[in-house]
Amino acid sequence: MSVSLDDVAGEIIARAGNMKRFLVAIAGPPGAGKSTLADNVAKALKVRGESAEVLPMDGFHMDNAVLIEKGLLKRKGVPDSFDVRAFLDIVKAVRAADQEVLVPVFDRSREIAIASARIVSADHRFIVIEGNYLLFSQGKWAELEGMFDYSIMLAPPMDVLEERLWARWRGYDLDEEAAGAKVYGNDLPNGRLILENRRQADVTIDIVQD
Repeated sequence: MSVSLDDVAGEIIARAGNMKRFLVAIAGPPGAGKSTLADNVAKALKVRGESAEVLPMDGFHMDNAVLIEKGLLKRKGVPDSFDVRAFLDIVKAVRAADQEVLVPVFDRSREIAIASARIVSADHRFIVIEGNYLLFSQGKWAELEGMFDYSIMLAPPMDVLEERLWARWRGYDLDEEAAGAKVYGNDLPNGRLILENRRQADVTIDIVQD
């Protein structure tokens, strides 16, 4: 389905009612537009007078040195290449809404996670959490079930994802061979894995309108 950003923000506020803390999950394959939607939803909520912050799952990427040790560097981005336990702990702490929580943020240009790079204040009412595996039904990721108050799955057609992924990696000045390895050797297989092993979302979107 296709929805507008105003519709998304309005639905979130309506569902939140009088809740002090409301967690929104935005999940989907690489290249689906999760980060952009999360940032835009947070902005739309703020325009309506609400307080909001974005918590990106990518900040919990394992360091490249650890991925080398585990033999996962070439498959960076697969479910086992994240520190899931730490992510679960942070989501639980954020959900409690009783203290400031510092969260890491991933710097894609350097392929590293920056620790304690963003503040989730106890005063932030809406926390928009975005990432590939928020609705993933396998392994330790399944423990996220029930932690979100509202969930959105972004699921554009595969040809759209492919085009966006090529644009992403070319944007980081990778040559065609290196970009193709990222797209076909990692991102698109991960995307199919996510779409084929997902829990039911409150809403599934293929296109978000401005």
